[in-house]
Amino acid sequence: MRTVGEVGMTEKIMPTLGPDDALVRTTVAMICTSDSHTVHGSIGPRVNMTLGHEAVGIVSEVGSNVKLFKPGDRVVVGAITPNWLDPASQGGHSSQSDGPLGGWKFSNTKDGVFAEYFHVNQADANMARIPDSVQDEAAVYCADMMSTGFMGAENAHIPTGGTVAIFGQGPVGLMATAGARLRGAGFIIAVENVPPRQELAKYYGADLVIDHTRENAVRKIMEITDGEGVDSSIEAIGSDAAFQNCIKVTKPGGFVSGIGYHGDGEFVHIPRTDWGVGMAEKTIVTGLCPGGRLRMERLLRILEMKRIDPTKMTTHKFHFDEMEKAFEIMDKKLDGVIKALIFFP
Repeated sequence: MRTVGEVGMTEKIMPTLGPDDALVRTTVAMICTSDSHTVHGSIGPRVNMTLGHEAVGIVSEVGSNVKLFKPGDRVVVGAITPNWLDPASQGGHSSQSDGPLGGWKFSNTKDGVFAEYFHVNQADANMARIPDSVQDEAAVYCADMMSTGFMGAENAHIPTGGTVAIFGQGPVGLMATAGARLRGAGFIIAVENVPPRQELAKYYGADLVIDHTRENAVRKIMEITDGEGVDSSIEAIGSDAAFQNCIKVTKPGGFVSGIGYHGDGEFVHIPRTDWGVGMAEKTIVTGLCPGGRLRMERLLRILEMKRIDPTKMTTHKFHFDEMEKAFEIMDKKLDGVIKALIFFP
């Protein structure tokens, strides 16, 4: 990223390692919609910043204090690479270390992973070794899509056998659907209007898919729950309207889990009466993609045990020298793209 609204390729010097850090040679990466938000200035100007935060690779070099990894190891690195010594991390909010959203370093406060090599802070805590049976093309989904989507289901506190409505079935929403099924949801409702995403929602566990362009999703959800609403809802778009709908369909005492990136607008609104004028005991929980070695190891175990196959979401594949074309397709959502995979030399 050169400046707001402009991307391109450039050459940079190799990152410098500290004693706790590692240098990783990128093998596979993916483009995220949040990269588009960054380019369009949602978090302010990021001049001459390398984009990308979803990657796997081969360890090239490690600092003198790194004990768990060595050159040649195949690793996945979380999109969020917290400072684990920060008080926020010690308080259980590692994604917010070094300030609000401070665990998000790649393409936010430091160069990202869309490069031949990328730097990893606190490598022993922020990388995970990929099992031999897990391919790079699957492991890269652990970095963000699986971690964020599953967090959505975790924060929704879905009771075993409970009901959940998930608004949006992009990659994160699809992984929230998969996460809801893994957590034992009894009935999963997905709200999505794009046919290929509707089919994937069913594949990952949705019992019902509502096309909000053909019928009123809130009315339909209330009808099929006999007017009670769902135990939990998940907003996986970053849309004010979808967030309001989550409030509307969640029963009193339920949970609203927000995992969408709200890239537009100054405010997100809460519908007053559906919120019980503030007293309906509806808990709103938001989160930033959990990172760290333990999180990545657990997600890799799910892949190793073949609980899900995230590669069903990969619709496009490109080589590194086609990065600008790949970014345009993801940015403008062309050609039915869901997720674009980038292969590095």
